[in-house]
Amino acid sequence: MTLGQQITALRKKKKLSQGELGRTVETSGDIIGRYERDEVKPSIEVVIRMADALEVSLDYQVGKTDLELDSSTLNRIQEVAKLPDQEKQQVFLVLDALIRDFKARKAYAQ
Repeated sequence: MTLGQQITALRKKKKLSQGELGRTVETSGDIIGRYERDEVKPSIEVVIRMADALEVSLDYQVGKTDLELDSSTLNRIQEVAKLPDQEKQQVFLVLDALIRDFKARKAYAQ
């Protein structure tokens, strides 16, 4: 998927018009349309503002990853990363147990 296609998909998912996204990132709807049609490439500063406005990671915005992390999830990951190693390991143990239980429930439901 091109950057323009990604911008279009994310904008529509957020139910924003080109004009609304343009105002949010301090440009015009016409320019957003040109980005979406891949006629021009936005500057890195604009891409960063768009990722913030669309609440996705920069990597997801530019297609470097298929994993869409919303701002809330990213903030939680950043908070965990700041914890001391022992506390971080405790968080991971709990998270691993929850993921294992979810997968088990899903497997038995089928």
